[in-house]
Amino acid sequence: MDEVKQIVTDIRNGNLKPIYFLMGEEPYYIDKISDYIEDNVLAEEKKGFNQMVLYGRDISVDDIVSNAKRFPMMAERQVVIVKEAQDLARQIEKLAAYAENPQPSTVLVLNYKYKKIDKRKALYKSIKKTGVVYESKKLYDNQVADWIRRVLSGQNYSITPKAAQMLVEFLGTDLSKISNELDKLKIILPKGTEISAEQIEENIGISKDYNNFELRKAIGERNTLKAFQIVNYFADNPKDNPMVMTVSLLFSFFSQLLQFHGLSDKNPRNVASALKINPYFVNEYTVAARNFPMRKVSAIVETLRDFDVKSKGVGANAIPQGDLLKELLVKIFN
Repeated sequence: MDEVKQIVTDIRNGNLKPIYFLMGEEPYYIDKISDYIEDNVLAEEKKGFNQMVLYGRDISVDDIVSNAKRFPMMAERQVVIVKEAQDLARQIEKLAAYAENPQPSTVLVLNYKYKKIDKRKALYKSIKKTGVVYESKKLYDNQVADWIRRVLSGQNYSITPKAAQMLVEFLGTDLSKISNELDKLKIILPKGTEISAEQIEENIGISKDYNNFELRKAIGERNTLKAFQIVNYFADNPKDNPMVMTVSLLFSFFSQLLQFHGLSDKNPRNVASALKINPYFVNEYTVAARNFPMRKVSAIVETLRDFDVKSKGVGANAIPQGDLLKELLVKIFN
């Protein structure tokens, strides 16, 4: 995120590079940088003749070079943006010769999503000398809630830990989807608002009471009644609550709980650091550890491995996922 801010700041200050190669598994920041260049480098009246958007599936590297070598018309520079440049993966190294000596009046932007170029080869080395190579790495599940908080803080909003966790569990690690949902909230909520679980439920449609976050908590507390209520809700709404996601999140929780049991220092700060969780959730692990000793946790982890396979249809094709989840809860609580 800091690297993105620096790239945007440099562009805003007029410190433009002739090539921006934006690559990696997470498309969100690739789009952010590319869109910023598209919207801000040229004045609106200059864009008609001096800004073009190309698509990798429709062109070759030779086409890119040909367009990049053009001189701008009645302007200081031109902008050439190549979207879906990953479709040129087989020939992208041919761009190395241009990258060695790029046209100084052209800003060439390549959006190379979900892939990255070989850093040992000539193209990467050439662009590093003359331009910018940005690699957008996918965030891990345990990093996304912090990302949500940082993004909202920069826009004068905040969010409760539970609300952030609800977004992560419902939307996964897709930053673009999460950003779109946050944008909807910002339309209706004034700046300075702390976004709550209730507001997430009302405006995005994620239940604050019947979700994987609450299921995990109920299991940790050995609250069988609440756990089965949540699972029954999942069984009635399978599209919004796929079993494979539930099993994955429970596997992560009990794996962390196993790690918790092995910690010699169970100070909340040390637990949060070791388990890579928000300190807000440490008490849940403390409670769950009292209810599930290490030997039982190890058995549950093995059970979850078995149900992970079943949730994907192996050996349980004819069994409704709701029934599988109920069977899983019985095994966890026994």
